[in-house]
Amino acid sequence: MRGQRPEAVTRGLASSRGVWRIVAAREIVVKLRDRNFVISTVVTVVAIVASLLIAGIVSGRTDKIDVVVTGTDGAAVVALANELAAAADADVDFLARPVADRAEVVRQVRDDQVEAGLAPDQPGGWVLIANGSENTEATTYISAAAQQLALQRNAEAAGVSLTELALGGAVTPVILDESAVDPGLAKIVALVFAFLFYLASVLFGMSIAQSVVEEKQNRIVEILASAMPLRQLLIGKVAGNTVLAFAQLALFVGAGLAGLAATGQGGQLGRIAGAAGWFIVFFLVGFLALASLWAVAGSLATRSEDLQSTATPLSMLIMIVLFAGIFLTGTGRVIASYIPITSIVAMPSRLADGTAAWWEPFVSLALMAVATYGIVVVAERIYRRSLMQTQGRLTMRQALALEE
Repeated sequence: MRGQRPEAVTRGLASSRGVWRIVAAREIVVKLRDRNFVISTVVTVVAIVASLLIAGIVSGRTDKIDVVVTGTDGAAVVALANELAAAADADVDFLARPVADRAEVVRQVRDDQVEAGLAPDQPGGWVLIANGSENTEATTYISAAAQQLALQRNAEAAGVSLTELALGGAVTPVILDESAVDPGLAKIVALVFAFLFYLASVLFGMSIAQSVVEEKQNRIVEILASAMPLRQLLIGKVAGNTVLAFAQLALFVGAGLAGLAATGQGGQLGRIAGAAGWFIVFFLVGFLALASLWAVAGSLATRSEDLQSTATPLSMLIMIVLFAGIFLTGTGRVIASYIPITSIVAMPSRLADGTAAWWEPFVSLALMAVATYGIVVVAERIYRRSLMQTQGRLTMRQALALEE
């Protein structure tokens, strides 16, 4: 820089420090111009909304159960079972089909003409007949109906009302937190978080690694290195792909919440939306570390075929997080929610089912941020030392031993 004015030197340094924005913008533009990327994103959004709508329609559809009955009170029992099911908001409708005798009931059930059969039993009561396996809804409501009908007649015979007979036995359900998420829905949310993490990490991470190794294999990186610091090149690639991953993930989560609201799950939407927001924040911080490691995987390789080897440790880490998000429960999931990277899935899942206190995500996110900073620093050093090496595939230890 001999002969240059100090002001020109300062402007040159400032310019080189901001060149990462150009790299990031290029990464974003190239991806947005990729028809496969755009189409796959749109298809995924449509699939998310459609699957939730279909699930809502299927779950809200009334299940019609044919019950073949015999005896003078068979039809009355089935009618009362319908009333009990309606009072419990159960999506089930029983249709009584009277026949002459018990033998006909057994025949129709055995031939799978109906799902259940109801016949009088001696010395009293009823027998509910099924073929192969019982229908739990039929067992629940028809049994309750038969018991209530018997109590009503016994009460009349004793000269008391059914209300008097049942005095002191009423149980009134009280829900303390109406916004609490159904356990089954919370499990589904945890699975969605795990798979979204996996898809975004692999899709954008592999894109970074392939971009790095292609530039290295085609010797383009030598031209880029003469025009900008390698640190700026890394920052641009990581920043551009992180923005894309964040935007796509937010789009998927938004589509899922919209689909959930459309299915009538609005009462549970608040907590799920909060957990989804935390998931996006955790992913944003954690992906900075993952993106840096994917760039390292590309810099250690000298050709595309080497990526299978250099990216194996990172692929295994992502699979571990995926399986942890799916299978971990109890204390194991609590521990995982504080371990950086695995906490991307574990902590939002705990927030979804209400097992995490309000302060826990802040502590977990702070640990993630510290770990991300350390990973990025080490990854940047390996990236700069290995990117210009074209003699053959390197290991991380070999890259760290190289002179800058």
